[in-house]
Amino acid sequence: MNIGWYLAVSTLIFSIGAAGVLTRRNPLVILLCLELMLNAANVALIAFARMHGNGEGQIFAIVVMVVAACEVCIGLGVVVALYRRRLPIDVDELRELQG
Repeated sequence: MNIGWYLAVSTLIFSIGAAGVLTRRNPLVILLCLELMLNAANVALIAFARMHGNGEGQIFAIVVMVVAACEVCIGLGVVVALYRRRLPIDVDELRELQG
C-alpha cells in the first residue's frame, strides 16, 4: 500500500482527537482524545519507518506508547482524586486540586 493511505488515516484520527480535546469538558474524554492523537502519531511513525526500511520509527512508537501509558496513569489518578474530594469533574469549573 502507498504511504499516503497511512498518512490519511493518521490525519483523520489525529483531527478527531484534536477536535475532542478542544470541545469536550470531561477529563476522561479529554484523556481518550489525547490517546487518539498519540496513536495517530504512532501510525505515521510506523508508516515512515516501513517506507524507509528501518526500525527507528517503530522504536520511537514504542516510546510514545510508554509515555501514553504514563499519561493515562497520572490522569486517572487525578480524576479519582477529584471524584473522592467531591470536586467538580468539569474541566472549566475545576481551578486547582488542593491537597
